[in-house]
Amino acid sequence: MVDFGHLACIRQNPDTFAPGGVRHLILEVVAYAADEAECNNGGCCVVTLHPDGSVSVADDGRGTDTRFDEHGRVVKKPVMASKDLRFFDHPDAQLLSDGHPRRGMSVVAALSEWLVHTNRRHNGSWTQRYEHGAPVTDLVPIDDDSTTGTVVHFLPEEPVRVASGDLIPFAMPWRCLSVEVDDRRAG
Repeated sequence: MVDFGHLACIRQNPDTFAPGGVRHLILEVVAYAADEAECNNGGCCVVTLHPDGSVSVADDGRGTDTRFDEHGRVVKKPVMASKDLRFFDHPDAQLLSDGHPRRGMSVVAALSEWLVHTNRRHNGSWTQRYEHGAPVTDLVPIDDDSTTGTVVHFLPEEPVRVASGDLIPFAMPWRCLSVEVDDRRAG
């Protein structure tokens, strides 16, 4: 399910939903990796700053909840293209380490030119591409490599002006998650 009104609202108010810009978007994704780490009694993620201005966050969790419907089609939670009711505009939403409330993955997707979500679970692996928050592909099966976890790779609409050393302290509140930063940008 795509909530176009929700995505448009985010795009019209980026400073409200992602104060601090790209840094907040990265924290939104790392927060999901931390959720997975809590469920698994520990985990790790790698934040990669790519030369093309994109960012990826890869974790070793269970992967996004994906199920099969009654016709055998893959269905996953619509967290990229609709409100995450646990956080978005919730008065008790978790504060991220930048001091701003957690809103959910739809903020990252809406404020990115593109986002590719790759999901590996024990029952299969899939990828899906979004542009400005809306899916532009269906879930596409990919080869199983016997691992689990999620990779969220996105190109923020604003340039990434985050120093790699500035990201690790922001991830410190999540004690069960170790965070590595791989800065592949030149210079």
